Amino acid sequence: MASQLVWFELPVADVDRGQKFFSGLMGWDFHAWDGQPYHMVQGAEPGGAMLPGEGPPVVYFSTEDIDAAVAKVGELGGTAQDIQEVPGVGRMSACRDDQGTPFSLYQPA
Repeated sequence: MASQLVWFELPVADVDRGQKFFSGLMGWDFHAWDGQPYHMVQGAEPGGAMLPGEGPPVVYFSTEDIDAAVAKVGELGGTAQDIQEVPGVGRMSACRDDQGTPFSLYQPA
C-alpha cells in the first residue's frame, strides 16, 4: 500500500487574502478549478489547493487500494467517511485517526 503525501488543502476565511499571503511567502500562484471556489496552487510539491473554510489544513495520502485502506482505518480505531468518486480524478475518503486527527486517503483514477 503506497503512503506518499500527495495533496494538501488550506481552508481560509478570506481566499483573496490567503492567496496574497501564501503568494508572498511561498511564491505560489493560484487558479480556480473548473469555476469552483477551489483554487489550485501552482508551484507547490506536492500539489494543493486553497478553499473557503475554516479548520486545519488537510493532507491526502495515496493508496493503491482505498477500500482496504478505509477498512484498515476502522480496524485501527479511526473513522472514515464514505468513499467519494471524483470523475477523472480518483476516489477519496476523509478520515480521522484514533485520536481524532483529520487526514484523507486518495486512490488515483
